Amino acid sequence: MDCSLAAGSDALSSQGPAPGNPSQKRFSGVLPPAALIFLVLVFVAGAIVTVDHKENLSILQLQPRRVAADEEPSRPAPPASDPHVDAVVAETPPTEEPGDMCENQCRAPGSEGLPRGIVQDKSNFEFESLGGNPERKEARAVKSLLAIPVGIKQKVVVDKLVSKFPAANFTVMLFHYDGAVDGWSDLPWSRRALHVAAADQTKWWFGKRFLHPDLVAEYDYVFLWDEDIEVDGFDPLRYIEIVRKEGLEISQPALDHRSQIHHRLTARARRGGAVHRRFYKTAGGGRCYGNSTGPPCTGWVEMMVPVFSRAAWRCAWRMIQNDLVFAWGLDFKLGYCAQGDRSINVGIVDSEYVLHRGIPTLGDVGGGGGKTAKASSASTAADRYAVRLRSYTEMHIFNRRWKQAVAEDECWTDPYPQPPTATSKG
Repeated sequence: MDCSLAAGSDALSSQGPAPGNPSQKRFSGVLPPAALIFLVLVFVAGAIVTVDHKENLSILQLQPRRVAADEEPSRPAPPASDPHVDAVVAETPPTEEPGDMCENQCRAPGSEGLPRGIVQDKSNFEFESLGGNPERKEARAVKSLLAIPVGIKQKVVVDKLVSKFPAANFTVMLFHYDGAVDGWSDLPWSRRALHVAAADQTKWWFGKRFLHPDLVAEYDYVFLWDEDIEVDGFDPLRYIEIVRKEGLEISQPALDHRSQIHHRLTARARRGGAVHRRFYKTAGGGRCYGNSTGPPCTGWVEMMVPVFSRAAWRCAWRMIQNDLVFAWGLDFKLGYCAQGDRSINVGIVDSEYVLHRGIPTLGDVGGGGGKTAKASSASTAADRYAVRLRSYTEMHIFNRRWKQAVAEDECWTDPYPQPPTATSKG
């Protein structure tokens, strides 16, 4: 027997069965360690397989879309003419990146730092209650705006004029060119009117500064009238009804034949009818025929009682020059704001007419001031002459600016290239 084997057997004999049989002693000393090693190897191999399986399963569960995408190229592509493919492509809208969507938004100047939903860029002249919940209010009726320059000397005429316009349908704004606001407080409608005072200013000065299109955007029509108007033959509600029916963007009530009339187009037609848009003059200067296309033959109103639609006023307001307060010459260009053909969208309403008294008030707001009647009369005449002279000067300035603007604007095309049929008087 080998000494080394015997020594090993003796060393392990204490872990086997009881001594006695030498062969049984040899078997019991060798088999248990081999079996133990084999079991350990099987356990380790099983653990490795289990871990690998779990990792693969978790990858498949977390990335199903990637696997599907990787498998997609292996599928054969259907023919290009397949209607099913075309339908799928058509139903898939192009996606817009969030960054591009925000960059393409137009924001009003000054509102760039605000979220869009909080911006209110329009207003009105309606009074608000000082109490209650502002979000619990009844829907307002559709209104129009009546704006008039007034002096206290014409209080009786203005009272009669304003009283013709129902409060439920019209908001009233008075431009006090003499500063005498308190003198109107006894009239029943005075508290619902807006009062703006500035000494010795015209209605076009007031209109440019206080009737911005965003402030009057809620009003269907803007009546920008003189104060010396009698309205016995005028109903404002019927007037608006006719204007809407006829599609007039710029209009005026016809002038009674007792009025101070500068152009025959604005006089009330004797033949009757609701509206006329042109007149005919076949003799003398400034003739007007059936084929005349410009003012004062057609497409024109005078400046004492104009009525503008919301869209027309938005255009006309931009044409009013900030420093030209009498607006002479503007009347011959208002047709460009008619939202279409001026010979159709500008007209005179005959069935609702007014009387223009033609009282000169500009240049006569200071009173006598302690002067004698003769001195006061001379001073008033000089003031009125200065007003008239400036009016003509403004007309020439406006016409020059118009021509210059036309020459400089290469992107603008004149829709009325024909020369005017008459020369403007203002």
